[in-house]
Amino acid sequence: MKPLYDKIGGTYDTTRKADPEITRRLREHLQLADKSKVLDVACGTGNYTIAMEKTGLSMSASDLSQEMINKAELKTSNVEWKVADVSNLPYPSGVFDGVTCTLSIHHFENLLTPFKEVYRVLSKGRFVIFTSTPEQMNNYWLNEYFPIALKESAEQMPALSVVNDQLKEAGFDIVGAETFIIQPNLQDFFLYSGKYDPRMYLDEHVRAGISTFANLASEKEISQGCEKLKQDIESGHIENVMRNYSSHLGDYAYVVAEKK
Repeated sequence: MKPLYDKIGGTYDTTRKADPEITRRLREHLQLADKSKVLDVACGTGNYTIAMEKTGLSMSASDLSQEMINKAELKTSNVEWKVADVSNLPYPSGVFDGVTCTLSIHHFENLLTPFKEVYRVLSKGRFVIFTSTPEQMNNYWLNEYFPIALKESAEQMPALSVVNDQLKEAGFDIVGAETFIIQPNLQDFFLYSGKYDPRMYLDEHVRAGISTFANLASEKEISQGCEKLKQDIESGHIENVMRNYSSHLGDYAYVVAEKK
């Protein structure tokens, strides 16, 4: 994961911003009072960390990528930033009231070790994960245009049952899961943010900030997929494609666990 995010870290903030609704739900699921101490693991360039800090929380954050942390440090000194592997967090035990992790668990080498580390650094409180599941990703209409990359990307994602099992093995109680449906006004351009704006994927700058395109898709697949997508947008056929991939499973999910 480190080489990938060192690579895309330089331009990551061109298209990646904290979405207010995602931030609101993260804050809501934490169920914490203002000034509570929260750790954001695998924080990237810190967009959601900073957004959470602005809601009144005392934030710390870590990421494996030095490039990402360099970018984060330029944005604010109100957050304690650290370069660290989530499997070996550089914090004492029991120092945080909550922990968040946004769109990152699929990059962990395994889930159990990081989850045990999160459990260790929590005094008590919630661990809130924002992620997507393979079942959800299999219903992204992007599969029509970039099938190989989407298949590999979905295979990286741990199933909800696996996430819950690993959380419980780490010591957590499972509070529950909430699905998240992409809205047309989403401000953070991650993989399925263009659900209602397919032209977004024709922009190389947008694709550069999405790990599925930056790391998994070949140049040939991107070129052919974008050409087919462009033709379908111009002909209007994209509407049929989007309709065929409609799903009741939601697009992403919040998983909420708790240390009592």
